[in-house]
Amino acid sequence: MSRSRLRVGVVDRSVAAKVTLALGVGVLASVAVSAFAAEDLELAEVVVTAQFREQNLQQTPIAITAVNAEMMEARSQTSLNEIAAQAPSVTLSPQGGPYGPSMAIYLRGVGQADFNPAFEPGVGIYVDDVYFPTLTGSIMDLLDLDRVEILRGPQGTLAGRNSIGGAVKLYSRMPNGETSGNLSVTSGTRHRIDVRGSADFALTDSLFARISGVSKNQDGYVSRLDYGCLYPASGFPRSLSYNTNCVLAREGEVNYDAIRAILRWDNGGPVNFTLIGDYTDDDRISTPSVLIAAKPLGAGPAGYTPSADVDPWHTPATYGLSDFVPPPGSYYNYGTYTMVASGSRPSRTTAGRSFFRSWGASGKLEWKINDALLLESITAYRDYQSGFQNDNDLSPLSQSIGDGTQPLHALTQELRLNGSIGSSIEWTLGGFYLNQRSWYPSYQDLRYSTLPAFQQNDPIDADAKAVFAHVSFAVTDQMTLIGGLRYTDESKDYEFSRRAPDGGVVANSIALLDGKVGHYSGSKVDWRAGVQYQWNDAVMTYAQAATGFKGGGVNPRPFYDIQAVGFDPESQTSFEVGAKTELLDRSLRLNSAVFYSNFKDIQGGAVTCPPQYLPAPPAPQICSLILNVGTAHVKGVEVESSYQARGGFSVDAAVSYIDFNVVKVSALAQGGAIAKGSTAPYTPAWKWSLGAQYRWQLGNGQTLTPRVDVAYVDKQFTNTNNLERSAIDSHRVANARLTWRSTDNNLEVAGEVTNMFNKYYYNTVYDAYDRAGVVSGSPAHPREWAITLKKRF
Repeated sequence: MSRSRLRVGVVDRSVAAKVTLALGVGVLASVAVSAFAAEDLELAEVVVTAQFREQNLQQTPIAITAVNAEMMEARSQTSLNEIAAQAPSVTLSPQGGPYGPSMAIYLRGVGQADFNPAFEPGVGIYVDDVYFPTLTGSIMDLLDLDRVEILRGPQGTLAGRNSIGGAVKLYSRMPNGETSGNLSVTSGTRHRIDVRGSADFALTDSLFARISGVSKNQDGYVSRLDYGCLYPASGFPRSLSYNTNCVLAREGEVNYDAIRAILRWDNGGPVNFTLIGDYTDDDRISTPSVLIAAKPLGAGPAGYTPSADVDPWHTPATYGLSDFVPPPGSYYNYGTYTMVASGSRPSRTTAGRSFFRSWGASGKLEWKINDALLLESITAYRDYQSGFQNDNDLSPLSQSIGDGTQPLHALTQELRLNGSIGSSIEWTLGGFYLNQRSWYPSYQDLRYSTLPAFQQNDPIDADAKAVFAHVSFAVTDQMTLIGGLRYTDESKDYEFSRRAPDGGVVANSIALLDGKVGHYSGSKVDWRAGVQYQWNDAVMTYAQAATGFKGGGVNPRPFYDIQAVGFDPESQTSFEVGAKTELLDRSLRLNSAVFYSNFKDIQGGAVTCPPQYLPAPPAPQICSLILNVGTAHVKGVEVESSYQARGGFSVDAAVSYIDFNVVKVSALAQGGAIAKGSTAPYTPAWKWSLGAQYRWQLGNGQTLTPRVDVAYVDKQFTNTNNLERSAIDSHRVANARLTWRSTDNNLEVAGEVTNMFNKYYYNTVYDAYDRAGVVSGSPAHPREWAITLKKRF
C-alpha cells in the first residue's frame, strides 16, 4: 500500500509502573479496536526538518511533537498556546496583566515567564526558520500554517540560541502555483467573529505567491467594575452611571489582525528564493485579571495601611487591599487604572489596554550546488512596538500602576551548508548572527514602596554570533552515529534611565541608577552525541546526550544601584533514551522517551536580598534581584501515540511525568528564592491528553466527524519558591467539535464547544504578596461555543 505524506513537521519504580500500566492499557485498547476492523489503515507519514533536512518523524532521534494544519483545525486550535494541550512536558501559558502580551513557555521544566528583554526565553521560537527573540508577541495566531514542531530537550547544537529547554518551530504553507484558496467565517460566544483566508496563485511560470490573513474579534469575559458606582456609600468616586451596570471594561477581549505574503521563485534550476513578509496588529483591553489574595488592613510595613497617598478619600484604617478580593471563581475586578494626585505624587490615568504591532521580512536562498551540496541563506528583520498598562492591586486604591512600551528591532542571518559523502555520511556546517536592540520605556508609581513615581527608558543592546556543525554517520544499514557542536559568543548591555515624571532628576536613591550601564558577555560550547538503531521498518531506538544554555543578563528592576548587577547563563546537560514504533500494520504509532538532566545556575528572583545588595539601615530593605539560585536534577518520561482504524475512527493520546528536584541552593539565594526539593515554575508533575474522532460517511461523499479532546494538567507553581498562593490547581478540560464536509470537500460547517464543563482555572498567577501585598491571576476562558463556515476553492 502506498503511503501518503503529510509535511508536519530514570524515573522511580512507582512512576515507571504507572506509565507502563497506562501504555499497556492503551495498546490493549488499540488491539481491541483493531479486532473489529476488517482492514487497518496506515497512518500518514510525518515529515520534519529538525536536523536541517527532511526526515520521517519515526526516523528522527529527537522527542518531537509534530502537528499539521488538519489536526490544529480538528482540535479548534487557532493560537500557539493551545498547541500545548496535547504536547507532553510542554507549557505555553498566556501571561497576566503585569507581563503584557506574552507567554510563559517551559519545556521539561526549563524556560522563562518574564517578558522583560533583559531575560532570554529559554525555549527558542522559530517562524519559518527565523528566530523570534522575545516572549513578548509570542501569542501567535496559527495563520495558514503547514505544521508546528515542538522539539523537547536541549537543542543547543540544532536550534541553538536560547533553546536550552527545547524549541517551538512554526512553518507556513508555501505557494505552489496552483490556483487555490479558502475562506472561513466563525461566529460564537460574546460576539465572536473570526474571518480568515488564503489564496495561492502563479504570477509567472516560475514565480508563485500565497497571501493569507486573519481578523479576530470577541468581547472580554472578565468585568472591570466601578466600585464607587456599585457601592455609592463607600465614598469612592463614581465613574459610571448605574444604568451601565457599573462595568468600566471587559478584559480578555480579542481584537487581532494579521497578514502574511509569500513569494517563491523556482524555475526548476539549482537556485530558488523565498521572500516572506508579515504584519500583526493586536490591540485590546488589558489581559483578564482577578485579585486572588491581598494583605489585610495594616498588615504591611510600607503602603499596606491606607494613607493619604494610597486612599485619599478615606481616613486610615478604612479600606485595605483585602476588601477588594472577590470570591473564588469570579470573573471581575475593581481596577481603575488611575492614581490620584497626593502630595508630591502626580495623578496618572491610563486606558488599561495592551497592544502589539509587529512586522517582519525574511529571505531564504537555496542553492543546490550539486547532488551532494546544498547552501541555504536565511536573512530576516523583525520590528515591533508593544505596550501595556497594569493596575497591580486591581482595586480602587491608588496603590500601584505601571504604563510601559517595548519597541524592538532585530536582524538575523543564518547560513547552512548541507552535504553528504556517499550514502553513509550527512553533514551540516553553519553560522548564525543576531543584532538586537530594544527599549523599555515605562512609567511606574509604586506607592507600596518608598520610591517616588518615576519614568524610565532603558535601552538594551544584544548581539550573538555562533558557528555550528552536525553530522550523522550510518555505520551499518541499521546503526547511525550522531554528533554536533556549536560555539556561541554573545553580549548584552542594559542602560538604566530613571527620571522624574516631568523629566527632571528623581528625588530618591534610584537617582543613582540613572545612566548606569550593566554588561553581560559570555561564550559557550554546546555538544550533542547520540546513536540510533533501526531494528526493522517499524521500530527505531536511540540514545543521546546533549547540552544547551540560556544567556545571562542584567537585573532589570533594581530598587537601588547596588542591585543593578548581572546574572550568569543557565546550562543543562541532558541524557535521553527513546523509542519510535509503528505497530499493528502501521496503524498504531507509539513514541516514548525517558530523560535525565542536570540543570545548573537556575535564574530566579530573590525574596530577601543578601546584605551586600541592600543599603545600610534605616533605608527600607526592599529587594528586587535576579540571581543564579541553584541546581536541579530533572527526570521524566513521555509517551505519544496515535491510532487509525478502518471506518474513519482515530485516537491520539499523550502522557508525561516530570520529577524536577532542586538539589542545591546557592549561598546568595538562601532568602527564600528557592528551596531544596522544589520544582520549576509552570512544570506540572503529570500531564496527559486524549482525543478521538470518527468520520461517518453520509452518502454521496459527504462526511460527518465528531471529535472530543480531554487534557489534564497537574498542580503547578508559578514561582521558584513554590508557595501555595502562587499555585495553579490541577484541572481537566474537555473540548468537542462536530464537522460536516461536502461531497467534494470544498464546503465545511463545524460547531465547537471549548472548556465544555466550564472548568475555572488560571493560566498564570502573579505573586507580589511580599513586595506589594497582592496575588493576582489570569483566569482561562470559560465555556464557549462557535460555528465555522469554510469554503475551499
